[in-house]
Amino acid sequence: MSSPSNENVLRRRTKAKFDLPQFFETYGMLIVLVVLIFACSMISPVFLRPGNLFNITRQVAVIGIISVGMTLVIITRGIDLSVGSVYAFATLMMAGMKVGAVPNALFAVLLSMVWGLIAGLLITKGKIQPFIATLGLMTAIVGIGLTISGGEPFLGTPKGLQFIGQGTLFGLIPFQAVLFAVIAIAGHLMLTCTKFGRYIYAVGGNEEGSRLSGIRVDTVKIVTYVICAGLAGFAGVITANHMNFGEANIGSGMELDAIAAVAVGGTSLGGGTGGVAGTVVGVLIIGVLNNLLNLVDMPGYTQKVVKGAIIIAAVLLQSMQANKKK
Repeated sequence: MSSPSNENVLRRRTKAKFDLPQFFETYGMLIVLVVLIFACSMISPVFLRPGNLFNITRQVAVIGIISVGMTLVIITRGIDLSVGSVYAFATLMMAGMKVGAVPNALFAVLLSMVWGLIAGLLITKGKIQPFIATLGLMTAIVGIGLTISGGEPFLGTPKGLQFIGQGTLFGLIPFQAVLFAVIAIAGHLMLTCTKFGRYIYAVGGNEEGSRLSGIRVDTVKIVTYVICAGLAGFAGVITANHMNFGEANIGSGMELDAIAAVAVGGTSLGGGTGGVAGTVVGVLIIGVLNNLLNLVDMPGYTQKVVKGAIIIAAVLLQSMQANKKK
């Protein structure tokens, strides 16, 4: 027979098992996603139709791949505004070169990684703030793309890889979505199960402390920018094979969508916390919301207002949570 003191301890442990604020901090955005899907189904009868759900999964795949790379950069307390222009430049390389599907794709991704390397070097060795460095690079890449293409789109992509942009798995799931899932899982495992992933969190949480502990901070930052740009380039290859053309300005605004998805997913713009799992939820929230705004015929400029408000709300929520923990 247990004593009264033991019963009190048991009660306290039972109560401690469920922490409501912690629960909402961990699963809040997932709950928001479920509520949003339910609301969308009530607002638009078209929303839950298989064709529309198919379109949503295809639409979120490209921005999702870019957002995985953006997550790594933001965790290191950086930001990459050049992902949209890198993405667009990759579409130009995929459609403009006439070497072959695989060589075109490899060159587009490798060149994208070079852009990321330049960004990383400007930030680490040039001591330029990430916002300014990637903003300047974004403008330069768009300008180079417009110069190469003469301001016109390159039409047609070599056959051989069009299935990654147009194909489906079992006739139900867009192959783009499969690629997004694979990349998201790989990114999550890298952050949670590898030494490099721990370095990324360490650099974002305390850069000087990481340097003193022997972590090569500059190398970690450069590699994250290279990965981010490489994923943006790969997303561009997918889009070129889906749309069958490349254009220098096609990535305008992609960086805003990626940053919004990462912020909504719970990754702190102050660095050091977050993850790919949250970003996936954030991508789905942005994708579902975009789809609903299109279904109700909301103008594009009004949609930008909504996206901006989402970023502000997400950052404000993060700030409030951070202040509570202090």
